[in-house]
Amino acid sequence: MKQFLSFVKKEFHHIARDRRTLFILLGMPIMQIIIFGFALTNEVKNSKIGLLDNAHDVASAAIRTQLDASRYFDVVRDLHSYKEIEAAFKKGDIKLAVVIPQQFNTDLQHFNTAQIQLIADASDPNVATTLTNYATAVIMDYQDRVTHGRKLPYTIKTELQMLYNPQLKGAYSYVPGVMAMVLMLVCTMMTAITIVKEKETGTMEIMLVSPIRPMKIVTAKAVPYLLLSMINIASILLLSVFVLDVPINGSLLLLIGESILFIITSLTLGLLISSSTASQQTAMFISMVGLFLPTVMLSGFMFPIENMPLPLRVIAHAVPSKWYYDIVRSVMIKGLGFSAIWKETLVLTGMTLFLLTLAIKKFKIRLA
Repeated sequence: MKQFLSFVKKEFHHIARDRRTLFILLGMPIMQIIIFGFALTNEVKNSKIGLLDNAHDVASAAIRTQLDASRYFDVVRDLHSYKEIEAAFKKGDIKLAVVIPQQFNTDLQHFNTAQIQLIADASDPNVATTLTNYATAVIMDYQDRVTHGRKLPYTIKTELQMLYNPQLKGAYSYVPGVMAMVLMLVCTMMTAITIVKEKETGTMEIMLVSPIRPMKIVTAKAVPYLLLSMINIASILLLSVFVLDVPINGSLLLLIGESILFIITSLTLGLLISSSTASQQTAMFISMVGLFLPTVMLSGFMFPIENMPLPLRVIAHAVPSKWYYDIVRSVMIKGLGFSAIWKETLVLTGMTLFLLTLAIKKFKIRLA
C-alpha cells in the first residue's frame, strides 16, 4: 500500500510542477460553465408530444391531425389524465403535452372562444420555448382556417405551463452538458496522455520492473485525475447554484455518486487509449476528435438527438456522456431519484466494465 501511495504522490508532484496544465484543468470548467451558461442557444424539431383529448370532437381531431402533420411534432402518446402527463415527463417519453378541454368544439362554435393548455418540459428551456411557440403557431393556423374571414372570429387561447424551469434559463440545460464535457476531457485525455508520456520518456519501463503490480501503477496515475475531477464537479455545482441560480432539486449524494461512476468510465476509456497508442500526439488526437467532439455533438445538450439521422442516433447511444447528461438533468434539474435513472446507471456501469476489461487485455507489461 505504501508503494501504491508513493506512486500517487509522484503523480501529484508531476501535475503540480506543470502549473499551466493545472491552471487549465481547474480553470477550464469555470470558463466553460460561464460561457455555456450565458451565451449559447439552440432550436429543435421532430419532438415527441402527448395529447390529452378530453373533447373527442371534430375540432380536437383536426388539431391533432395538424399537430401530427407538422414536421416539428410527432404525437406518440394518447394521454387520459394529468397523472399520465407527469409520468410521461418523468420517463422522458414526451417533451410537450397538449391538453384539450371538454366541449372544446361547443365552446368554439357558441362562444367563439376556447382554450388549449400546453405543458412543456422546461428542464431544457430552449426546447420548451421552441415547442410551445411552434404548437401555438399550429393552433393559430387552425384558427385562421376555420374563421373564413368572419366578423366574429373564433378565439383559441393557449395556456402555457413550464415544468422544472419556469424562468426558462439556458443554464438549466448547459450545466449538465458542461459537467459531462469537462469530466470527459479531464479524465480521458489527461489519463491517456500522462501514461503515453511515460512510455515516450522511458520511465514507464522502469516503473514496470518495480515490485508493485503494473495495473496498480496505472491506477495510481489515474487517482489524481479522479480527485481533480471531483474538484471540478464541486466548482461547477457551486457556480451553478450561486452564480447561475440553477438549483440542485434532487439528491446531492446521488448526483455525486453518478458523477464518480462517469469519472471512472472516462478514466477507463483513457486507459484504453493509452494502451492502444504509442505517442502523445496520437492519444491527444483520439481524445479530442474521437471523444471530445462526440461529447459536444452527440450527447444531446447542444443539438437534440432526435433531429439527427438514424446512424448518428445509434452512435450517440454509444457515447458515455449522453447517458451521464441524461442522469444529471434528471437528478439535478427534475429532482428525480434513482428509480428514474437506473437504466442510464446500468448502461454506464456496463460500459465501464467493458472498457476496463478491454484495457487490461491490451495493456502490455513489456514495452519492447
